[in-house]
Amino acid sequence: MSYPTTGQEVYVSLNLSNTMLTGIGKGTITREEVSASYLKRLFAEHGVIVSAKPEQRRLLEIVNERYDLELEIPETLKLFQLTEEHRRLVVISVTGLRRKNGSLLPEYTEEEFDERVDAGKIGWLYIGGEMRFFDRFFSTMCKAEPAFAARAGVKLYGVESVTAEEGEGRLDHVHRRMRENGKIANRIRIRASVRVKDEVFTPGMFVRVHLPLPAACEQQSDIRIEALYPPNGRPAPEDALQRTVCWEETMTENHEFSVEYSYVHTARYHDVSAIEPDAAQPCFDTGEEAPHIIFTPYLRALVQALTEGVDSLLERARIFYDFITLNMKYTFMPAYFILENIAEAAARSYTGDCGVFALLFVTLCRCAGIPAQWQSGLTAEPDFCGGHDWARFYIAPYGWLYADPSYGIAAVRARNETRRRFYFGNLDPFRMAANSELQADFDPPKTQLRIDPFDNQRGEAEYADVGIRWMDKECDWKTIEMKKLS
Repeated sequence: MSYPTTGQEVYVSLNLSNTMLTGIGKGTITREEVSASYLKRLFAEHGVIVSAKPEQRRLLEIVNERYDLELEIPETLKLFQLTEEHRRLVVISVTGLRRKNGSLLPEYTEEEFDERVDAGKIGWLYIGGEMRFFDRFFSTMCKAEPAFAARAGVKLYGVESVTAEEGEGRLDHVHRRMRENGKIANRIRIRASVRVKDEVFTPGMFVRVHLPLPAACEQQSDIRIEALYPPNGRPAPEDALQRTVCWEETMTENHEFSVEYSYVHTARYHDVSAIEPDAAQPCFDTGEEAPHIIFTPYLRALVQALTEGVDSLLERARIFYDFITLNMKYTFMPAYFILENIAEAAARSYTGDCGVFALLFVTLCRCAGIPAQWQSGLTAEPDFCGGHDWARFYIAPYGWLYADPSYGIAAVRARNETRRRFYFGNLDPFRMAANSELQADFDPPKTQLRIDPFDNQRGEAEYADVGIRWMDKECDWKTIEMKKLS
């Protein structure tokens, strides 16, 4: 469909913001339900401009597929204000799986919903005497159940986009190449940005912004800052434990802060079946780190039960990886900020996300005398970029090996045992490592409370006197180039 430009275009958005209404003064907003055919006629007559964030692409794709609206999916957010001339706004409501009187999936029955609640697959709490469901339960179900995502018309990205593919998917392809060649190296270029939302911006306000950068580590080399906006951003040293670039500015106009960087990521293949550990192993990185790496009585008992009669530290690590990947279920989690003793909670509930599983693996390893560290940053595939956590552990004389329990669990969902085993000892080449320690200070340090005090994936922002909440800023990151080096 080709829309004409009339000067009276219809604006389409996924939400209603106060900034949209500042141009019309006093007025009345009316609400009515309209059909897809009505919208097509309206768009054809007046033209249409879509105001949506790039991360809302998936929702727009669902709307287009379901109603054949052929809405443009913008690369950047287009801001607007309603006026007397531009007064038509269509707010498309995209809700979760089920509400009291309806569902995004009409064929999804009440019985199916209740079964998943009873099985613990849909999180909820009693608040004020009412059941309140976790707002990301629908996303969890799509990620954990590819068949459900297909029913919902949700397109999966990243590792989940290849779990249900027939034949050799992207991950299986690079795993085979790593086994054949010993390693794979890519130069990866990523763009990340953050912007304070217009509705909370005030001219003259001081803002401090941190965005994560790739750190120098075993997997990464030749790190380059390709572009900074504004250009006065200050990158932290490459060996920073949680590496960022920082801006400090008293802002007269609202604008985004962005960085483009590139780096060489080398993923080496480790055949763990061929490793013969030394009799004596080192004892660094084997201690507790409150509040989440704690050797509680429950975890000590679990380690003893899992490893009884097993002296090899490599085999103990394998047992811990198998315990997590073969028994636990992936679910999106609330902010780690509100969670207590993450490792034990995961061991008791058999649920978690990538960071939770990595923390549990690290804790079990350390409790068993195996040096282990947490590592995180981004998954950086050619068509997908998102936050991710994993772990590494040390076996002498070989050195550091890697474990990604979350990807192992995804392999179980895909019924791919070869892939599951790969992620004990190895990682794929689609990573950006920014962090090697929990709760490490930024350089320069933040002065206000962090949104995520443990991790650093999306970046942080703060005013002079208070931190900026997730809902008050817009973040974006994407892989913009990937060159195969070997």
